[in-house]
Amino acid sequence: MTSLSRRRFLEAGIISGVGVSFMTGESSAAQTQTATPPSGSRIKQSVCRWCYKDMSVDQLCTLSASLGMKGVDLLNVDEWEIPRRYGLICTMGYAGGGTIPDALNRTENHAAIEEAFRKNIPLAAKAGVPNVITFSGNRKGMSDEEGARNTVIGLNRVKKIAEDNGVTICLELLNSKVNHHDYMADHTAWGVQVMQEVNSPRVKLLYDIYHMQIMEGDLIATIKANSGAIGHFHTGGVPGRHQLDHTQEIQYDAVMRGIADTGFTGYVAHEFLATSDPVAALRQAVTLCAV
Repeated sequence: MTSLSRRRFLEAGIISGVGVSFMTGESSAAQTQTATPPSGSRIKQSVCRWCYKDMSVDQLCTLSASLGMKGVDLLNVDEWEIPRRYGLICTMGYAGGGTIPDALNRTENHAAIEEAFRKNIPLAAKAGVPNVITFSGNRKGMSDEEGARNTVIGLNRVKKIAEDNGVTICLELLNSKVNHHDYMADHTAWGVQVMQEVNSPRVKLLYDIYHMQIMEGDLIATIKANSGAIGHFHTGGVPGRHQLDHTQEIQYDAVMRGIADTGFTGYVAHEFLATSDPVAALRQAVTLCAV
């Protein structure tokens, strides 16, 4: 399996059956009517846009609404209003928080990130986008200690923007073993240390379950022990970031119960590349995680 990232998509197979109408832009009242949105679930579910590159945002919103989901994750600023047409929200937006290799752990990036957040976080608030994403950046020879100090400095520069607008800045935890070699925020403890020093209700971690299973495992205990530092979740099957089925090692219904038991009120966004029908795989994931 080659490295997967938001910049490099694996072909996810041919969309068939129920997925065809969404791919072609055709409407299907029957599909919407027969979908079974999760009722009584303690988990608010979303879906990451980049995993459905062959669908338009409108098509993905139509599908998400039919499955009883709450929103679409990882949209650009000019896409933030689209989910509202379908009774959804953008649950996590790109707002200029740097890139995976180049972000907060280097002080030379702070001014550009601050400028982007000053412009875009108020727009996020206006569009009802609760979260915007940021990253640590790669090590490139820098120690984790220096990187943590720099990241704290950078987040302290922008936290009041988030606080004033009621939007949460989420720093994503990623694995450096398979997908994002040299990425600094690759362990929960590093991220939690940064969150504690920044000490803002509007600066949290994006805990990617797929990435943290690869790096450290012990998912439920780690999530429960650090729930106060976590503002958002992503899913994905291990190995391969594929669908949440019998081919992968994470028991997602148990993980979702662990998250719900902490009193978490944010969003869990599905971020996987299905190897078969992606619409059926998303429906299966929504049902599995509706605890």
